[in-house]
Amino acid sequence: MPATRKRYRLVGAAAATLAVTAVTPAGVAHANASASVSPGVVAPGSRVSLSVTGCVSRSARASSPAFGDVQLAPGNAQDTRLSGSAIVFGSAATGSHPVTFQCGGTGGERVTVTLTVSVGAARGGLGGSVDPVSTGPVAIGGALVASALGAGVWVLRRRREPHA
Repeated sequence: MPATRKRYRLVGAAAATLAVTAVTPAGVAHANASASVSPGVVAPGSRVSLSVTGCVSRSARASSPAFGDVQLAPGNAQDTRLSGSAIVFGSAATGSHPVTFQCGGTGGERVTVTLTVSVGAARGGLGGSVDPVSTGPVAIGGALVASALGAGVWVLRRRREPHA
């Protein structure tokens, strides 16, 4: 008789688990998605990196009036972050633009963040971090380097000369 009781208890526990699973909303099964756009402030024509985590599916897309639609994909088979990049339209209006991340297909989780387009914004990469160089600072730098080299040569030659 004890084996039969164990069997009934197992079947009851399985039925209860199935009932709870059936009434639990699907949104509870995964973490909420979070998204980012980097950099958050850009000039028209700049490249932005797009990233979303927490999607149940292995696909997502990002869309914005600033750059259109972009498919996002994982970096490798184990990566839970979906990412991609986009180039902001050269004709994009300055101001805030929504960037909507859609996990999976229609009906998937959506996250919206803001991208700001500004005419004076820094561009990404080395090209945006270096201002144009004028001839004045280059001439001063060249003169300093030449005088340092001249002083070094003078000190070395002075050491080699025999002292009387």
